[in-house]
Amino acid sequence: MKEELKILGLRLVQEKSYIANKVQEISLEEAGKGNASLVSKLQDSNMIEVRENFIGMFGKALIHGMDQKKAYVMIEDWAKESGEYAHRLGILLDEALKDTTYYRKFICETIEDEIVKRNMSVKTAFAASRVIDPLIDHAIYCFSLTYIHYYQKSLEDAKTKFLELSVPVVPIAQSIAILPLIGNIDEERAYLLMEKTLSEASRLKLSKLILDLSGVATVDTMVADQIFKVVSALRLLGVQTIVTGIRPEIAQTAVSLGLDFSGQLTRANLQQALSDLNVIQ
Repeated sequence: MKEELKILGLRLVQEKSYIANKVQEISLEEAGKGNASLVSKLQDSNMIEVRENFIGMFGKALIHGMDQKKAYVMIEDWAKESGEYAHRLGILLDEALKDTTYYRKFICETIEDEIVKRNMSVKTAFAASRVIDPLIDHAIYCFSLTYIHYYQKSLEDAKTKFLELSVPVVPIAQSIAILPLIGNIDEERAYLLMEKTLSEASRLKLSKLILDLSGVATVDTMVADQIFKVVSALRLLGVQTIVTGIRPEIAQTAVSLGLDFSGQLTRANLQQALSDLNVIQ
């Protein structure tokens, strides 16, 4: 039995390039029916090599008679590499997983052909299936987990970049900058507001910062409290903050919180603040 499985494994290794190209051919044909961008991604120069490595693993598992644990480790290593690769190319998960049907089909056909050719027993066919099928299923599982991991990471990175852009400290003159806040301020953005504002104030060596609130859509107690904290922290750095665009609801929230803005320099709008600082005439 072991010798027969080894023969089947050797056949898979020998045919891995053929099978890889067949899978590639079908994938390109399917993609060509309406997804030009996917065709371009699938034509990446490393795609055939990734496919060959995948098929070769099943051959090795049959040749060396690996136990399931060792074979799973091999599959997991491949999945981590190929899952990241597929995500980096921008191939959608469902498109990538379609190929598993073709892999299974051609691997099984190759094994079947060798079994018939050598008149091997039905027992050998079942033994080969007990090796191949669980490995393909595990490969799908691990590939999907890896792909989803990198997909979530890319979303988090995009969110971080978006948040950083949502706290734009813009220099307008020597040691003077504007921080125009626009949209809603949630807890995460409020935290970044403190962190980035202080960092930029130090980096730009600011003496004055105009904090414009005219674009803030809604203000709750958390937002008002955070703004007060940012102003206080800037004062400790020697930066004078001029708050502009305070609407009636913002003022009411600040009063209800007991926040004392009596010592805070405020202006009705950005134009007044710029005029006071002689930035505009």
